Amino acid sequence: MSSNEKDNTEIPAENLSEVEKSPTENDQYITPPDGGRGWLVVTASFMGMFAIFGYNYSWGVFLNYYKTNVYIGEMATLSWIGSICVALFFITGPINQLVIEKMGYKYMLATGTVLCSAALILASFATQVWHVFLTQGVMFGLGASFVSLPCIGAPQQWFSERRGLAVGISFAGSGVGGLVISNISMAVINSLGYRWALRIDGIIVFVLLSFATCFVRPFGDVKKTGGGRKIINWYLFKNPMFTVLFFHGLVTTFGYMTPYFLLPSHANALNLDPWVGTNLSAIMSAVNAVARVCTGYMGDKFGRFNSLFFCTFMCGLTCLVIWTNVHNEATLWVFAVLYGFFGGGYVALFPTVQPQVVGLEHISPAVGLLYTTNIFGYLFGTPIATKLINETTPPNYVNAAIWAGCTIVAGSFFAGWVRILKGGWKWVKV
Repeated sequence: MSSNEKDNTEIPAENLSEVEKSPTENDQYITPPDGGRGWLVVTASFMGMFAIFGYNYSWGVFLNYYKTNVYIGEMATLSWIGSICVALFFITGPINQLVIEKMGYKYMLATGTVLCSAALILASFATQVWHVFLTQGVMFGLGASFVSLPCIGAPQQWFSERRGLAVGISFAGSGVGGLVISNISMAVINSLGYRWALRIDGIIVFVLLSFATCFVRPFGDVKKTGGGRKIINWYLFKNPMFTVLFFHGLVTTFGYMTPYFLLPSHANALNLDPWVGTNLSAIMSAVNAVARVCTGYMGDKFGRFNSLFFCTFMCGLTCLVIWTNVHNEATLWVFAVLYGFFGGGYVALFPTVQPQVVGLEHISPAVGLLYTTNIFGYLFGTPIATKLINETTPPNYVNAAIWAGCTIVAGSFFAGWVRILKGGWKWVKV
């Protein structure tokens, strides 16, 4: 058992009622194998994240095409679709443990496979913007909610010493997916039209999620990681570190997705080559994928709490320092690469610290509640940024940069607070 696992800040047993105590309370620790079948779980989780986040990160390609060719003058409505979709990724969060116990990972993922694939194929027949809202927004988001939490939770449970690397690899699927699906979507749009792009994306999503359905499994009996036996496990908030980490996720997500959704439109506003707007999201996703593996490994070596604070802070700082000063293609690319790297670090490291905050015995309900924070930020963050952009004529993207930067930096202070609660003010690996 690693030192990182032994010093978990768990909820004191005397503060829990009998119903809230872990059913494995007599077992001193749940010991992950740190390899073996865990790598197959990581690979399958990679595929799941590739499918759902790959499509979500490529939404900017469809958004840019819709607003200029299909649903002209509907930007205010279209900006909500991507936000609704990614917000719904975590709608099952508060009742995550209950859903897991009733359905199991296999049937959760099977449900997600059907809904996500059907959503994209049905969207290809849309004739009005509200059709797109219901399919690419609501239906895909609901389907993804049955995929995201199993693919996030499973790799955490199978690893201890190499947890950062394992989670980083599985989360890298979202970045690689964004790179691949963005380019496929754009190529098919240019050759066969956007309707066939949606159908082909739907087929890709079906194949990848079918693989995830077959191989993503929890470590052992799901009840070992289920914490209390309540529908919503509010007792987790008795842990101060959990509460601060909750607010870290809540605040940061208000700004995190803004550059991914709005940079292609920003490139168009700067009258850059259309190729730039098309490939910005893809390149950011590629950098993001590499960053998730690198920063996951960095967390294992230098401390996951240290690395989470650093990456989140730098993520916000690049918005305030670089994106606010983007006036040409060169500065736009610099921002895209740096934001993609540090943003990837934030996303990969957020789940790696969770077992050290609550212990593996409470990890399933903790993951659900912590990712519930994403709902509000992802739902309202980008529409708020869009509203700020359109406050002036012509649209001013500096306002979006300031909004994203301030919210992410504010979120990073909560990450710093958690780090201090865990390791004190001295510089130590934590």
